[in-house]
Amino acid sequence: MNLDYSYHEITKIIGTQESSDKHPIRSIAFDTRKIIQGENTLFFALNGVFRDGHDFIQSAYDKGVRYFVVSKKGITDLLEGSQEIVVPNTLDAILLLAAYHRKRFPIPLVAITGSNGKTTVKEWLAQILGARYKISRSPKSYNSLLGVALSVLEINHKTEISLIEVGISSKENMDLIRDLLHPSHGIMTSFGSAHRELFKSEKAHLEAKLRLFKDVPTILVPKGINANIGTVIQSNEHTQLLQSLKIKGDFNMNNARLAIAMAIELGLTKREIEPTLHQIQSLALRLESSIGVNNNIILNDTYSLDLDSLRSSLEYQLANSKGKKRIAIIGLKNDSIKEQYRSVLDEFNLDAYYFHGEQLSKYDFENSIILIKGNRELKLEQLAYNFKARNHQTYLEIDLKSIRHNINYTKSLLNPNTKLLCMVKASSYGSDAKTMGNFLEEMGIDYLGVAYVDEGIELRQSGISTPIFVMNAEEHSFTDCVKYSLEPAVFSIRQAELLIKELITLGIMNFPVHLKLETGMNRLGFTTQEIEKLINLLSAQPELKVKSVYSHLAESDNIDSAFTKHQIEQFEIISDQIINNLPYDVDRHILNSEGIQNYTSAQFDMVRLGIGMFGVNGNTNLRSSISWISSISQIKSIEPGDSVGYSRSFIAFEQMKIAIIPVGYADGFKRSLGNGKGGVYINNKYCPTLGNVCMDMIMVNVTKVDTEEGDYVEIIGENQSVLQFADNAQTIPYEIMTSFSQRVHRVYVDQ
Repeated sequence: MNLDYSYHEITKIIGTQESSDKHPIRSIAFDTRKIIQGENTLFFALNGVFRDGHDFIQSAYDKGVRYFVVSKKGITDLLEGSQEIVVPNTLDAILLLAAYHRKRFPIPLVAITGSNGKTTVKEWLAQILGARYKISRSPKSYNSLLGVALSVLEINHKTEISLIEVGISSKENMDLIRDLLHPSHGIMTSFGSAHRELFKSEKAHLEAKLRLFKDVPTILVPKGINANIGTVIQSNEHTQLLQSLKIKGDFNMNNARLAIAMAIELGLTKREIEPTLHQIQSLALRLESSIGVNNNIILNDTYSLDLDSLRSSLEYQLANSKGKKRIAIIGLKNDSIKEQYRSVLDEFNLDAYYFHGEQLSKYDFENSIILIKGNRELKLEQLAYNFKARNHQTYLEIDLKSIRHNINYTKSLLNPNTKLLCMVKASSYGSDAKTMGNFLEEMGIDYLGVAYVDEGIELRQSGISTPIFVMNAEEHSFTDCVKYSLEPAVFSIRQAELLIKELITLGIMNFPVHLKLETGMNRLGFTTQEIEKLINLLSAQPELKVKSVYSHLAESDNIDSAFTKHQIEQFEIISDQIINNLPYDVDRHILNSEGIQNYTSAQFDMVRLGIGMFGVNGNTNLRSSISWISSISQIKSIEPGDSVGYSRSFIAFEQMKIAIIPVGYADGFKRSLGNGKGGVYINNKYCPTLGNVCMDMIMVNVTKVDTEEGDYVEIIGENQSVLQFADNAQTIPYEIMTSFSQRVHRVYVDQ
């Protein structure tokens, strides 16, 4: 965004009182996590379902923002140098600004709506028009009311044509968006059942969409939509041009026809269009293609299922069949809607289709392209995995949806103002700190916690701006704490004095630190005897500013522990002593994941959530988010007297069938789990280990399991939790999760 307004101008546009302050405003923000340079930013305190933007004004101020649009008068009074525009509704204020901005630029604007294909048509049209024009377009899939307003504000003096993607939630919103956009051109890509539940009937749904195009002179619609407006683009138009398009399939062809037709309406010639079609690529699809046995191709689309997405996937399958038989396997949670799906499947004249639950093997088909599609809850990815040709990959799957649930459940236990610090130390318990850090930042977590400065630097270098708390900042890393805005824990007088000395050298004042108190854990922390000296030091040295005072519970997993209650009492007494001698507010925190569950009343100002994010502590309200998956490399039969593995620690006493799995102690499968002390699940049946665990593989007993090479193997998952796996290894989940090797591929799902 590159606006060219002054604060004075914006007060005239959206405010009731005009300001004479002519400070330039270059961008607007409503999410403090995305503020890079606050000096020329106007912050809108938006009210959402779960968050009140006014709660983040201090955070925006700390990032350099001095200009605010608020609906609570006087909320910035204590922020030196700040200015506020008070409005009844801050979202309406953004819409007012966007409407004014649109009127400043009377350029062609194409509004694009439809049930499917909006983003595809927008992106392809932008590529085609880019041959001649300077284009601005909706970022990503910004098509809500707020998203449309932000997209309009992307228009600048260089823009010659704007492309705006528009979703629908009500007919009233469509009226608002139309009056905001004043589109000169419109495209309706498709009309399906998406969002139908918001309307009384199909007719009402269509009428609401068409309100966007009232009085728009140029409108394009594909054949098949009974809209009675605009120009219908027939399925045989631009056939010669489409020969240049590398992507095939009716769905893609129809989207390309709409983009081509609109480009022609906007003045491009076919000669200009044709070279751009060679460059067009399909947008990211969830369809994962892999090789199966018997010359089969497997299309794994096991993330979502509705009638519209099924039709799109079947079109993709048809376009890529190339003479192969077309097979579909569909997973439905509700058999009552099966006939609706049969009608769509029948449209495509498949060679065969099946519903999940029927007994099928990958060897039942040959020379086929097999679409496997269903909602993620059914876990059809296991079926898709088994249908692949031999695959030895071992991977960790981290379910972000479950982590989100666990965090939201934790928040439900807390007071509304209690902050949440999420620990991402030790590569976020084996899940990868950078990925988790970005995910948690998007969720609006108040703090991230790491063990060492290097971990904090890695997060900062990946673009994370959330405050980062470092539990064990070593002396040589103090300069990096300053450089990367990391907030160290201070746990001794000596460490505090060394940090102060470094800050004096650097000329830094009010550097944020967190004080660690010793209350019974007997690890790091200030003892009771050191508190008076600590208070005197803090009073004398303005280089340090205490952000929080905290401690650790020694046995938070014990629900009614007298020792824990004593720790909490001690913490409250000692922290009060410190806080009462400081001239500013300080947060307090002592609860970890188990403590949040068992001692919620001691939440103070903040809590620390670590392994609880992953749902591995046995709490039935939390969801396990970690799966460890592999596959069978080889199956062989052994005879009585045959040995298995190093040291011949297992000798067969009967004829047996064994499977070799490509995972070993170098991957985190503990050596203590050998000789039947641990095992895996294959086709939902437990298969104990045989012999010693090797560095790179294990052998398991599959004598009574109907399985074959390449089959899906669950090491940790629905049948065997991290907690159970750890119990078998005679350790704790923390050790298991932090032992996952970096060579084990991480896969993140968020469905």
